[in-house]
Amino acid sequence: MLWRHRFLFDRWGWELPGGLVEVGEDPKDTAVREVEEETGYRPKEIEHLITFQPMVGMVDSEHVVFLGRGAELVGEPVGEVEADLIEWIPLSQIPDMIARGDLWNSGVLVGLLYARERLNGARG
Repeated sequence: MLWRHRFLFDRWGWELPGGLVEVGEDPKDTAVREVEEETGYRPKEIEHLITFQPMVGMVDSEHVVFLGRGAELVGEPVGEVEADLIEWIPLSQIPDMIARGDLWNSGVLVGLLYARERLNGARG
C-alpha cells in the first residue's frame, strides 16, 4: 500500500496503486502497469476482484479492482513520487486502520474489504 497525501483534502491515508485505463488497454494490464510504476514491484498473479461505481447517480466512474498474489521487485517507482511510504500490510490490519482513519478512500475501502471477506470466506 502507499501512504499518500491528498492535497484537495489536506489529508494523508493509505491507498492502493491505481490509475486510468489508457485507450485500448485491458484493465488487467493497467493494474499491472500501475503497480509496477508506483511501487517498483510486478505482481506475479493478478485476478479481477470487483467492479463498482463509487458515486452512482452523480458521475460515471467505473472502478475495477484486481487482487495480486506475490510480487517481484523489478526496479524503483517511476515518474513523480506518488507516495511517502510503500508497505505490505496484512488484510488482518484493515479494520484497525479504518478505525484510526488511515483508510478513507472509497475505492480502497471497497477493494480491501471485499478482498478480506473473499479470502477469509475461502478459508471456511
